[in-house]
Amino acid sequence: MRGVGALVAALLLVVGLAVGGAGGVYLEQAHPDWFPLLARSGAGGQVNQAALNQAVHTIETQYYNSRLDYTKLSDNSIAGLIAGLNDPFSAYLTPAEFQSTQRAYAGQYTGIGVYVSFRGQYPQITGLIPAAPAAKSGVKPGDSILSVDGRSLKGLSPDLASARIQGPVGSVAHLVLQRAGTTVKIDVHREHITAPFVLGTTLPGSILYARIFSFGTGTADQLVALLQKGVSGKKGMVLDLRGNPGGFIDAAQAVIGAFVGSGEAFELRDRAGHVERDNVSGTHAALSIPLVVLVDKDSASASEIVAGSLHVHGRATLLGATTFGKGSVQEDFPLSNGGDLHLTIKHWFLPDGSSVQGVGVKPDHAVALANPADEFEVSDAAAGFARDAQLKAALKLLGA
Repeated sequence: MRGVGALVAALLLVVGLAVGGAGGVYLEQAHPDWFPLLARSGAGGQVNQAALNQAVHTIETQYYNSRLDYTKLSDNSIAGLIAGLNDPFSAYLTPAEFQSTQRAYAGQYTGIGVYVSFRGQYPQITGLIPAAPAAKSGVKPGDSILSVDGRSLKGLSPDLASARIQGPVGSVAHLVLQRAGTTVKIDVHREHITAPFVLGTTLPGSILYARIFSFGTGTADQLVALLQKGVSGKKGMVLDLRGNPGGFIDAAQAVIGAFVGSGEAFELRDRAGHVERDNVSGTHAALSIPLVVLVDKDSASASEIVAGSLHVHGRATLLGATTFGKGSVQEDFPLSNGGDLHLTIKHWFLPDGSSVQGVGVKPDHAVALANPADEFEVSDAAAGFARDAQLKAALKLLGA
């Protein structure tokens, strides 16, 4: 039957790609530590294709509503296969969701201008893009997003949550947020967003400050440009990775290379135990300036690679709170329907062979921040950093 063939073919395609491994892009991102688990059937170490065929045939011939949405059935079936892995870091993205995430990694998309990561069951806003609609509408760092336009975001990965938040220019995102135990409703108009990967400024005491918001296609270039222009004559530097959910690991590799001239940046290990040693890369723009790296519980994946590697190399002092603790690597496997398998394929390790999985990177100096909103806002540097206890402690370490 035509419907059965289309759906089963989609399922077979997923299994083939997951096992065979097509080319893709390595990603590092914070994902939820809660994920809806669906049961999968199978015997003898193989997916039970007969049961899948029978289920589809029964739905087509017996379900009361004969007008079936085969796109939705296929999408949900693929998502069910991924959920059956019981891996909170693997996900299926529909064609629209995949396109949205690719635009976001390039720093150009339509949305409200927030960075999201996970703590608990809902995505949490870890940062706001300066002058974007969310910042203007009263959305705050630390807010958890319960729903968008009436659709719950419970358990969704940051990729999927971000895709749900995005939409056409001029449309309204109806947000239900949780803030300090209180439910807050905010409507935000979506606009075209150009998201900076890196912003910097000079702080009192001749200290260069750089905030990396995410590790995307332009992160390394923007950081190197900032360093080449601003590092000369500075007494020290603060690299702020707080709230950074991660991104591309080759961007992390280049960021490490901006501060370390040679040696290993990180190691990758696959399921067969093969070890890939990745050395520092990029432009070595700041090899000697005293460096303090700020981290917190939402610094994840690529952020942890950078912080941990700089620490192992003896290149940076870490200050703040223990990081998220994600040591796995995902790769994108585009499917013929335009969707994508975001699949865990490897784990990464620091140059000393240690893993941060489940434990995070511990700072040399533990300094608490009373409220995420107290963080220094580099886009509004004139407002100062009087409430940012972590930044003030970093400046003290640098002698400012």
